[in-house]
Amino acid sequence: MSKTTTHSAEISNENRSTTPTTERFTTYIRSQWADDAREVPEARPAAPYAAQRRSALSEQFLGKRLVIEAGLAKQRSNDTFYIFRAHSAFSHLTGWGADALPGSILVLEPNASGHDATLFFPESAGKDTDEFFANPTVGEFWTGKRPSLAQVAGDLGLKTRSLAEFASEPGDVTLANAELSRAVSELRLVKDEYEIEQMREAVMATEQGFNAVIEAFPRATQHPRGERVVEGAFGMQARLDGNGVGYETIAASGPHACTLHWEKNNGAVLEGDLLLLDAGIELDSLYTADITRTLPISGTFSPVQRKVYEAVLEAADAAHAIVRPGITFHEVHDTAMAVIERKTREWGFLPEKEEGDETPYHRRYMVHGTSHHLGLDVHDCAQAKRELYMDGVLEPGMVFTIEPGLYFQPEDLTVPEEFRGIGVRIEDDIVVTETGHESLSAHIPRTADDVEAWVQRLNR
Repeated sequence: MSKTTTHSAEISNENRSTTPTTERFTTYIRSQWADDAREVPEARPAAPYAAQRRSALSEQFLGKRLVIEAGLAKQRSNDTFYIFRAHSAFSHLTGWGADALPGSILVLEPNASGHDATLFFPESAGKDTDEFFANPTVGEFWTGKRPSLAQVAGDLGLKTRSLAEFASEPGDVTLANAELSRAVSELRLVKDEYEIEQMREAVMATEQGFNAVIEAFPRATQHPRGERVVEGAFGMQARLDGNGVGYETIAASGPHACTLHWEKNNGAVLEGDLLLLDAGIELDSLYTADITRTLPISGTFSPVQRKVYEAVLEAADAAHAIVRPGITFHEVHDTAMAVIERKTREWGFLPEKEEGDETPYHRRYMVHGTSHHLGLDVHDCAQAKRELYMDGVLEPGMVFTIEPGLYFQPEDLTVPEEFRGIGVRIEDDIVVTETGHESLSAHIPRTADDVEAWVQRLNR
């Protein structure tokens, strides 16, 4: 069965003004266009790495025809669609990032020694077709030029064919298959040199986004929905320096910082409060950073804010200190949580344990995990087997976050009143090296003193 679908919904133009379709108009609009010479580019830097990834996947599925779809443009409402973003596995295996076309399909056809790779995509419609001017979903007059088969073949180092020529076959293994979904996820557990460099660039771009947010503090404090000012400042930088945000920005001011996935971003930004900013810029390659800093809006932590902040930093530093090849992934979490338990017990927040009581009472104040893999997805490799992820042994090239926190809900009667409504998280992105690890975000201020100086410097 052939496939030419690129969008998740067919749109009716019955009640809209449509392009004229008279023979005279059609003849006129197809005529008098200059030649559209399109040069074939050299292969992009990602191409040879994508070829190695395809080879590694091929070895796991000898004799099977693999079909990896980029996905369709998703409908937002009526006749509007979200900006297209290809499936991460498709991008990983082709090297096609923000410029990938909806509906595209990578096929790995089995041969005697492995697989032949072919990329099917909706090729450019010539100006002698009705689609060029009359189709608002894919017509170039509406959506811009699409690359030719030759251009994409040169760009990605792949054999290409028109999407109209794709035909599914009985026995195709697709991403709906749990085995393939797990395999392409596990393939990303260890990053190659190209990926690590992309992660480094994403973190550098994200730092500029944080700077833009701090510079916007004066305007944010003057607006009743100052969190939206923060979100907008970061989002603009993300569009300038990358494809956009890697996930919905968390701009949580004051007690909103106690909501782990606060994404409404409709609250006030008040002097004296903290702003928990969890944000990352996604590059055109689709690799994203994931950084959290908790910033004193006035430029100075109060004594109790600093007390909480430094406890979280101590937990983060303890986790950083143990990261090296050979330890298990969950040891990072366990190490951070040991500090969280000790600090909250020292402060008198936890009930006394009876003999044999293993209840983790401290998890009341930090219910999330300390780390997750990071890359093309903000929570990368999520379909990997537990024994390779949570119970997996760290290897050089693994990239993940370290992000402990403390969150004292405004209504929490187990803590003194002055702690209520304070939420702090510190998150960094690290890569495991042969001898230990490198913090890709170490240059972004982390200590309480450095964070205060950072905010004050950008708000002079």
